[in-house]
Formats: sequence, structure tokens, C-alpha cells
Amino acid sequence: MTPADVQAQVTLSRHTIHNPDEPRHFMRIKPVKGRVRILLDGEVLAESDSAMRVLEAGRDLYDPVLYVPAGDVRAKLSQVGKRTFCPLKGHASYFDLVSEEGRVEAPEIAWSYQETFDFAEELKDLVAFDPARVAIEEHPRPGAA
Repeated sequence: MTPADVQAQVTLSRHTIHNPDEPRHFMRIKPVKGRVRILLDGEVLAESDSAMRVLEAGRDLYDPVLYVPAGDVRAKLSQVGKRTFCPLKGHASYFDLVSEEGRVEAPEIAWSYQETFDFAEELKDLVAFDPARVAIEEHPRPGAA
């Protein structure tokens, strides 16, 4: 059985990326059709017209995560020593939100996959903020379906 056969048996979507070692662990990366604003206590941390939404299923159906280009991040972030590995995305680095003076305001609030697998390259160098800790606004483009 080929990987494509396994994928066809596991999910109905042709646009998913599957964990090579566990085909029931998969994700879908989709562009957001509109503007995204990410806020913490009313302060805009990022604003983007080029956000990507990641929908992932593994041991559970995970909450969607939005990723924005690093250039669309307004907040000052400082990389910390924490790194994690995802078999779908690659290696993630984590960031604290810091004040202009360098004081940590929100530890490990964001992450980025600076080393992605080829099949997850759409996420390379994009930044995600912990959706449980920030407010996310989506404003659809007029006429977007």
C-alpha cells in the first residue's frame, strides 16, 4: 500500500499533510481570506492580510492556530531557549513578549517553525501566538467566500 493509499483511507481531504509514521495525525494549512488581528489586553501584537490557518488532528482535534508573517508582528518578541518538535511541521522556537525596556510581559506567548519539513514549508518563519492567551479577530475581505 502506498502513502497515497493510506491517506485516502484516513481522510476525505486531498490537501492534508500526514505524519509519515502515524497517518491518523494530519494537518491542513489554509490561507485566511481576510485580515487577522492578534491582541493582548487590547494591544495589537500582529495584524496581517497573509495569515495561514492550521487545522490539525492527532490524539484529538486541536484548536485552529493562525500563523502570520514575522514582518506583520508589531510586538517586540525575544526568543527563549525552549524548542519543541512536531512530526508534521519540524522544530519550533518560542518567544516571550517583552516591553521596550526588555521586561518579560508574557512568557512563551509565541512560536515559529524556523526549521520546517519540506511538506510544511508554507509555515517556515511564520509566527503563531498561543490562542488560549490572546484575542484573535478575523475580518473577511469583502466578497471573499
